[in-house]
Amino acid sequence: MTTYQKIKLSSIVQPHFFSFWNSKAPYLILNGGRGSFKSSTISIKLLVKFKKHTQQGNKVNVVVVRENAVNLRDSVYGQIVWAISKLGMIREFRYSVSPMKIVHKRTGSTFYFYGGDNPERLKSNTVGDLMALWYEEAANFKNAEVFDQTNPTFIRQKAECVDQVQVIYSYNPPKNPFDWVNKWVDEKTGDHDYFIDKSTYLDDELGFTTKQQLELIESYKRNDYDYYRWLYLGEVIGLGNNVYNMALFHEIDELPDDDYVAQLAYSIDVGHQTSATTCLCIGITGKGNVIVLDTYYYSPEGRTYKKAPSELSKDLHEFIKESASDYPNAPIIKRTIDSAEGGLRNQYYNDYGTRLHGVNKAMKKVTMVDYPQDLLAQGRVFILRKKENEIFIEQHQQYRWEDQKTGKKNHNPNDPQVVKENDHTCDAFQYFCMDNKRLLGLKK
Repeated sequence: MTTYQKIKLSSIVQPHFFSFWNSKAPYLILNGGRGSFKSSTISIKLLVKFKKHTQQGNKVNVVVVRENAVNLRDSVYGQIVWAISKLGMIREFRYSVSPMKIVHKRTGSTFYFYGGDNPERLKSNTVGDLMALWYEEAANFKNAEVFDQTNPTFIRQKAECVDQVQVIYSYNPPKNPFDWVNKWVDEKTGDHDYFIDKSTYLDDELGFTTKQQLELIESYKRNDYDYYRWLYLGEVIGLGNNVYNMALFHEIDELPDDDYVAQLAYSIDVGHQTSATTCLCIGITGKGNVIVLDTYYYSPEGRTYKKAPSELSKDLHEFIKESASDYPNAPIIKRTIDSAEGGLRNQYYNDYGTRLHGVNKAMKKVTMVDYPQDLLAQGRVFILRKKENEIFIEQHQQYRWEDQKTGKKNHNPNDPQVVKENDHTCDAFQYFCMDNKRLLGLKK
């Protein structure tokens, strides 16, 4: 005998989203802060509409797009699986990750998942019987031209049983008011074809936000109110001039009595003939905090003789060996370096048989700096007060965004850059945060 689970939608959909749920607009834009239930609400809505059509024997398809294919499985694919489970429909589908799709067994209706990093390839996809198209993390796409190129392809593949293909965009607004997505949404405001909604965690009327989550949010709010406004309230706060709030770098004279260095990580930024090379020794503590324990810094500026990669390799090896000996119970979990730096990576491997882990920095600078900003806003960054670490403090104090006066002639407000002077420890710290984001719990 088959038993059916009765689900009351008002118990899983926040009242704030009722207007979105009932909107007939062809284009739906949901933006707001982290933890505002945008993605979960969209996935539930798509599943409810999907189920309605399949119960009537109709075949309908849904296309879900992220900016990059590598981000699909851990985000939108998992989100749709969550919604399927929430509605008690797990056994009604077949699940595949290569190719990435979720297929309704009885009707063949399918959720397709694509990366938007190749618009030409994306718009060549033919799925047919389309009910909806969802762009998740829309702000991470290159520009609005991706939508302009892709939407016509999918819209003309409308299923006969629907009046239109609803196109849904969801994202967290970037800080920069000149970012393309902020300007794009401003242009769409007032257009009757577009429904635009903003939400925050404060719209949780059903009590889904846990006590632990609220305590974490309060820590952001307490440590860096502007960052809290952007991250959780979804406000476009602007970049300012200084990249970091230096009050959030906490200098300490010794390790705390109630915590310990559990793991060590090293992060390297390599210079060339006229640029410095630095290596940070960073401790991750039992409480999940980060302590800059030591800094290696070599600058060839003003020197007649410049160190070769073979000498830098030896320097780094000795620095890592000596600094790690101070924390014998803390294993080295990663040695990070810019993935574009091949010379020193190869030299180090040839010399010591250890591979330095390359971090891919092919992203906007504003995204790269957000990883340490997130960590700082949680009050989790500490620096051991010592002479070797003074350069770390000095360079972060001087780290600034370009403006029209200090910037280059091709200054692009949509893709702001930092002043590229004395920023080597800043880059190394960003590499560390990016390469250890899962361990540190940094969501990007």
